[in-house]
Amino acid sequence: MYQDRILLSSKDILEHEFKFDTRGYRPQEVDKYLDVIIHDYEEFDRIIQDYENEKKELIEDNIRLKQEIRRLRTQMEALKDVAKEPNNNNADLLRRVSNLEKFIYGDK
Repeated sequence: MYQDRILLSSKDILEHEFKFDTRGYRPQEVDKYLDVIIHDYEEFDRIIQDYENEKKELIEDNIRLKQEIRRLRTQMEALKDVAKEPNNNNADLLRRVSNLEKFIYGDK
């Protein structure tokens, strides 16, 4: 996801070879600095992975909650329909509740 925006990986930094001349940098100092940069890149990769995992979990939770809302709305609408009818007897109510349970929980 972020690979198109990041130019160097920790492996690229580790394997980079510097050219030397007579007035070049001290190799040990460059290596120490690059070690710090590599560590930062590796930590950055771990942070991104943690966020990606968290994002995936949140998306799954969001889907589950939307399904629950749909189920509850359907149940609420069915209950409103039952409440609107004035001439309900016990047998009719039991039949409707049974149908609602079958609809909500499925045939078992």
